Amino acid sequence: MKRGIGLRYLTTLLACVLLLGASKGHAVDVRTVVFRIDYPQAAPISRFDLLPDDIGFAGALLATEDNATTGGFLGHSYTLETVATPPDEADAAFDALLARDFDILVVMAQAGDLLRLADRAGPDRLVINALARDTALRDDQCRANLLHVAPSDAMMADAVTQFTTWKKWPRWYLIQGSNPADRSLGDAYRRSAGKFGASIVEEREFEDTGGSRRTDTGHVLVQRQLPVFTQGARDHDVVIAADASDVFAPYLPFHLWDPRPVMGSAGLRPVTFHAAHEAWGATQFQRRFEKLTGRYVREEDYQTWLALRVVGEAVTRTGTADTARLRDYVLGDSFELAAFKGQKVTFRPWNGQLRQPVLLYDGRITVSVSPQEGYLHQTSPLDTLGLDAPETACTAFN
Repeated sequence: MKRGIGLRYLTTLLACVLLLGASKGHAVDVRTVVFRIDYPQAAPISRFDLLPDDIGFAGALLATEDNATTGGFLGHSYTLETVATPPDEADAAFDALLARDFDILVVMAQAGDLLRLADRAGPDRLVINALARDTALRDDQCRANLLHVAPSDAMMADAVTQFTTWKKWPRWYLIQGSNPADRSLGDAYRRSAGKFGASIVEEREFEDTGGSRRTDTGHVLVQRQLPVFTQGARDHDVVIAADASDVFAPYLPFHLWDPRPVMGSAGLRPVTFHAAHEAWGATQFQRRFEKLTGRYVREEDYQTWLALRVVGEAVTRTGTADTARLRDYVLGDSFELAAFKGQKVTFRPWNGQLRQPVLLYDGRITVSVSPQEGYLHQTSPLDTLGLDAPETACTAFN
């Protein structure tokens, strides 16, 4: 039997089992929206990184199809609406959705906008963060109606740090950018180094002077700057790049003064998903996504798919679209969801963050997956990534 056919049979069988196990099926109409704010952005360094017009929306469409497959056996229907808006029109567009009684909203927005929209939604709606990685959103800026399928900067930094520790490369040369997002990411790596015993022996900041990064002049300028910029560092095992703005990090691997592995924003990167990942049933997911969209999956697509699959799984298990019951279920001990990353994912009840493995990707293959072997935790090894319960200042979920 072909693998794809076999998986479809298994999916159908599971749906039938769920149907037969339901005490009494009844119609449930699940209306969801993916709300994306499109910010003005400089052109990326590589044309491979140009964003497709359906970024995020494509993953949501696949998730809606997946939800409908099981939902069809249970009398549950799923509808999806997608909205893209510039920042200055975001509030009005979001309010229009609220006026139409959308109660489940997946949001792709930066941290400040995300928090404002979550507050506008109010306590009776469910907002799912599928983009913003700011650790503060899971800390002192958390909201009770806001769940996070996007990992935090702290989770991503910890995934890298665990790998450097496992490789016995504890001496870091940390290079961060000069923009606020770069410095925030640098702080996440500093925290992670202290958490796992890495030592930052050298630290420098690469200044973003603006200008076009895609021109020949821009490429050559950075390439010529970096060897001189990086020379004279104390002896180190690895270079950690904190470049959320995508200004210099991609040039680091072959333009360092001292040849060393690069991790973080270039070289070996922490990602939620990537198009070459094939383990744990991911090939079947990749093929379905590519057939639906005609392109490879990106992290943003995976994260919106995951957000709506969380909704679909919760509706299947509870038999309702009531947001309070869905929220209680996904934050409870019974919730778990297969996510093509080796183990089922669950939510942290203290801050609404989805526990999940982090893939370490070199541009072609999955090199490793964190948490690394040997990192133990009394609840879940996944809680070694990011803010653990004693570390968070979030009180909204108490």
